Amino acid sequence: MTEGDYQKFDLLGDPVSPNFKGRGRPPHQPTDEKRQLVMLLCAFDWSLEKIAAALSITRPTLRKNYLRQLRVKSEARARVEAATLLALMRQVEEGNVAAITRMFARFDRHDIRLTPPPAPKDKVGKKEAMLLAAPGAHEGTSWESILKPLETMN
Repeated sequence: MTEGDYQKFDLLGDPVSPNFKGRGRPPHQPTDEKRQLVMLLCAFDWSLEKIAAALSITRPTLRKNYLRQLRVKSEARARVEAATLLALMRQVEEGNVAAITRMFARFDRHDIRLTPPPAPKDKVGKKEAMLLAAPGAHEGTSWESILKPLETMN
C-alpha cells in the first residue's frame, strides 16, 4: 500500500481533507458525531465559547458549520432526553432488569410531577383554634357528665 491509500488525520484525530496543501490549519470537517456532540453540549446549556473550545474551533467556525444545531438549542434538551428514553426502552424490550427498574423510576418521577400539590389550608390562629375546639372539649373527660345536661337545656 502506498501513502496515498491511507486517510490522513490531524493531531486531534480529525480527518484531513485530501485537497489540503499542508500550509496553515486544515479546514474544519463537520461530522455526524460532532453534530451530536454539539447537540448534547447545547442540551447541557454550554456557552458557544465552551462548545467551540471543546471542538478546537473558533466561534465563527462553530456558527458556520453547526448553525442548525445551535438554532434548536431550546429543543436540544428534549431531543437528547427523547433519544435517551428510546435507548432505555430498547434495553427494556431486551429484558435488561436494570433498565426496567430505571424505566419504572422514570414513570414514578413523571407521575409525581403530574400530581397536583395539595391545596394550602387556611391558617387558623391560636384563639380561633381554641374557639373551634371548645364545644367538644369536655367529651371523653369527667366533665362530660356534668356539662351534658347543660347542653340539653339550651
